[in-house]
Amino acid sequence: MRTIYFVAGEVSADNHGASLMRRLRELDPTLKFIGRGGPQMQEVAGKQFKNWIGDAAVLGLWEVLRKYGYFREQFRQTTEEIVETEPDAVLLIDYPGFNLRLARALRRQSRRQKIIYYISPQVWAWNRGRIKRMARWIDLVLCIFPFEADLYNESGLRALFVGHPMIERLQVRKADVARDPNLIGLFPGSRLREVRKILPVSIETARLLLRSKPTLRFEVAAASEELAQEISKMLTPHLNCLPSVTSGAPPTRPIFEIMVGKTAEIMQRAWVGIVASGSATLEAAYFRMPFALVYKVAWPTYLAARLVVNVNYLGMPNLLAGRDVVPEFIQHRAQPDAIANAVRPLMDDEKARNQMISQFDVVIPKLGGSGASEKAARAIIEEIGIRSSAVIAR
Repeated sequence: MRTIYFVAGEVSADNHGASLMRRLRELDPTLKFIGRGGPQMQEVAGKQFKNWIGDAAVLGLWEVLRKYGYFREQFRQTTEEIVETEPDAVLLIDYPGFNLRLARALRRQSRRQKIIYYISPQVWAWNRGRIKRMARWIDLVLCIFPFEADLYNESGLRALFVGHPMIERLQVRKADVARDPNLIGLFPGSRLREVRKILPVSIETARLLLRSKPTLRFEVAAASEELAQEISKMLTPHLNCLPSVTSGAPPTRPIFEIMVGKTAEIMQRAWVGIVASGSATLEAAYFRMPFALVYKVAWPTYLAARLVVNVNYLGMPNLLAGRDVVPEFIQHRAQPDAIANAVRPLMDDEKARNQMISQFDVVIPKLGGSGASEKAARAIIEEIGIRSSAVIAR
């Protein structure tokens, strides 16, 4: 029996990891999965797989420093588990702060197991010089953006473009629904610290938009019930400050509704969105929802990032297009009046809306279409030398 040890530290990586596991099992049902990730990966792998996402998913320099002791202990436990279990491959999914250090430590200890990186770290944005060092630790990188594979291969790090696994997940969530011209979607992020920074700005933006269009409603996407409860607490103090929706009559529906696990649904019904930087920007582009991007973190994190990040855009739609497709409001520029001024044309100007949507139609095909998880699974099987019956049959 062949064994693969997985390490995933964030919610999105848990989604992608679970899909990859299922494709690997289709190719070889005897594969054993161990390691650490989230609840979806644990459901596929079994109870022996550790669900650590709740503690491991952090955002920003300060939060990482605050939990330094925790991560140091987890790093020690992970390396010991890999040494003891001797897996055929270690599969690292995103999470570069932890996983790149792990790859280096493992390679120094042993050259037996394959080290494969899925959803490559975005070193092209903050430290391209590191790629040549990564080539000494990592056997293969599976890339989700087309330009990454070319960059890595040129630098001596063997890489393969497999496509973005998000596409296959979103394809099954497509619905034939009409957009509501009075609905704006708010997507403040999937982590509490992220939401605490971005949601207040979004609420103030909503207040400004309501002044000019009182019929507007807002649906707030929450990644979990726990996050929904926190969002509800954050919304409550602002509700009395909002302008009246009608002249004396109570609204038939609340101005704000919190929707748990309904991101795809909101993006297909909303007329416009205000979206936190991250994978949600690609989801919005996939569902052709015009939006403005907002990014706001603690100032130490932002200043540290400014010193190392070397890209012209933060949002992936803009990066893939190489131009301003969606407006970006980053840190001190994330002001409600500026965001409202960018959102209004997307609400009322058909030309502005269609121009952004047409750019989405150019960007999304660059992600490789469906089948990313299967392509990645086949590349992993080939790398570790497993000749499953499904592969032989092909």
